[in-house]
Amino acid sequence: MTSSVTIQSHDGVAVLLVDSPPVNALGIAVRYGLRDGMREILDNPAYGAVVVACAGRTFVSGADIREFDLEMSGPGLDEINALFENRSKPVVAAIHGVALGGGLEIAMGCHFRIATREAKLGQPEVKLGLIPGGGGTQRLPRAIGPVRAVELIVSGDPIDGTEALKLGLIDEIFEGDPVTAGVAFAHKVLTERRPFRSLRGDDSKLVPVRADRSLLTEAAAKAMKRNRALDAPQACAEAVGWCLDAAFDEAVRREWELFARLKDGAQSKALRHVFFAERNSSKITGVAADVRPRKVNSVAVIGAGTMGGGIAMSFANAGIPVKLVEVAQDALDRGLSTVRKNYESTAARGGMSMDDAARRAALITGAIGLEQVADADLVVEALFETMQIKKDVFERLDKLAKPGAILATNTSFLDVNAIAAMTKRPYDVVGMHFFSPANIMKLCEIVRGAQTAPDVLATAAAVARRIAKVPVVVGVCHGFVGNRMLLVRIAQARKMLLEGALPQQVDAVATKFGMMGPFAMSDLAGLDIGWRSRKDSGETSPIEDALCEGGRFGQKTGAGYYRYERGSRSPTPDPEVDALILDTSRRLNITRRDISDTEIHERLIYPMINEGARILDEGIAERAGDIDVVWLYGYGWPAQTGGPMFIADQTGLAIVAERLRYMAGLDMDETLRPAPLMERLAMAGGTFASLK
Repeated sequence: MTSSVTIQSHDGVAVLLVDSPPVNALGIAVRYGLRDGMREILDNPAYGAVVVACAGRTFVSGADIREFDLEMSGPGLDEINALFENRSKPVVAAIHGVALGGGLEIAMGCHFRIATREAKLGQPEVKLGLIPGGGGTQRLPRAIGPVRAVELIVSGDPIDGTEALKLGLIDEIFEGDPVTAGVAFAHKVLTERRPFRSLRGDDSKLVPVRADRSLLTEAAAKAMKRNRALDAPQACAEAVGWCLDAAFDEAVRREWELFARLKDGAQSKALRHVFFAERNSSKITGVAADVRPRKVNSVAVIGAGTMGGGIAMSFANAGIPVKLVEVAQDALDRGLSTVRKNYESTAARGGMSMDDAARRAALITGAIGLEQVADADLVVEALFETMQIKKDVFERLDKLAKPGAILATNTSFLDVNAIAAMTKRPYDVVGMHFFSPANIMKLCEIVRGAQTAPDVLATAAAVARRIAKVPVVVGVCHGFVGNRMLLVRIAQARKMLLEGALPQQVDAVATKFGMMGPFAMSDLAGLDIGWRSRKDSGETSPIEDALCEGGRFGQKTGAGYYRYERGSRSPTPDPEVDALILDTSRRLNITRRDISDTEIHERLIYPMINEGARILDEGIAERAGDIDVVWLYGYGWPAQTGGPMFIADQTGLAIVAERLRYMAGLDMDETLRPAPLMERLAMAGGTFASLK
């Protein structure tokens, strides 16, 4: 026994109580406690039944992922479940909070399961590049049938107590204390002399699918449709299939071998890095644990354009009423109309019901004039990326917004300190950089100004999480983290167009890697944003400026680097753009050459990593993992690669530095030479992950 697991006695029923804060993960101490405690209970004739329950806010949440990088030791779930599946004493799992991964596998080893209506049950291992490793691929199909099981295991999505009851995964819904409910259910089992049901020996729900295996094959194919580049979904489907034609113990043995192989593979290592990087990104330096966020009950978004409308939808999607503010009625009407159409098209595609679409749209009300922000707890400015416009607006907001209101700017590049200086309360000003389309993309860069108050940072991050965004706190510089690195990537992509590539070739390399190409992405974001910014700064981009001068702003106008058919987001290569590129190269006296896919890949990634090193050195990002999170959730970077900084560590910084030196010499571009931090780490054999 360990201090993490204790035995309580309740009138002939033993309660095996897990108490391992914060989430009762299945670390080695908990596993020893469950095994040794169950052995003690089985040997004690005073106990006629057993309840497995947890203290705190949740049932067993899953494995302790930190142990995956260590040599596996201690009792495994198969040993623990063999004790739970005994034939002498019924075992009841009383589930509240979540029972995920190993937590659900422990529960499925019990003869009976009860849960609260709000409980979440599932096998999310696939999201870490894994399959269930404790019998989940064999017990879940026996509990709910192979078709539904493969859907849940391949997607990794949980179900609630109500659906679990309907599927037969649990036996009863309870309310209140899990120990009390579990003991009452155990007494009922004893009184009624209910037969024990061990899932390992119950094949009744496998029979229909054994008769027609296409039911499982079709369900698996549908579940894997969006995960073609990932190894784990295919492995999950394969493992579930073993329940139809392999003996239980043989299938569980195969499951563990496959789990171990995936655990040591590149994709799972990357996805586990992502898991911890996202968790660590919530830690904000300079914000003490006792700092409490301000209350945000009312929100105003200034600007009903593409970004403003998308930001308003993000709040409405979370059930938060939001006021969409414009200076002119026609602009407001266009913005509200676009919002309604977006909701209606989502409902038409089956993404939500028409009633739900109508409810969300109704949460967004229009208003004319900046004075309409007077009652808002949070004001989000989402106007054109022009410094003077933003300065003028914040000077007025300082007079119009109520005391204590948070004033956020959605700027993509501009100096938040200069914007804050237009107010007498710079401590209330923060950047909240949403990514386009704002109602879909999950990232929100929280930009810390020089005087931004700690509780404002905490509030901005909390609000972002409330509307289902992933917040990452960054410092002030041109483009912050994401767009600063994006500019380096775009610069290389644009150079390659002038030197010999075409948009479709560059984008094809990026697509093969697993993310949207730079030119398709530019079209999605809108070419006019960068064009306006370049006009302010005096910079130029020959090809893109010519596209914008021709009214080709990207998807919003049906033409950018590509053509887009009406109602379609699919890019089509355009001969006119190809001709424009060739003509520009000639005009600039650039001799075009063949550019290999390997060169394209390295030039799209390694200069970005170099800029990331500078960002870390300057303190603009707290951690290398924060940079990875920005790119994963803001730009669609493939999660199975872990992010640009993780790739650098896996490749080896010495190798990345050497390739950058080669590029710098080839291109006569000193900005491509390895950043000082990269040079230091490469020489010492270090990694970005080692930085604290």
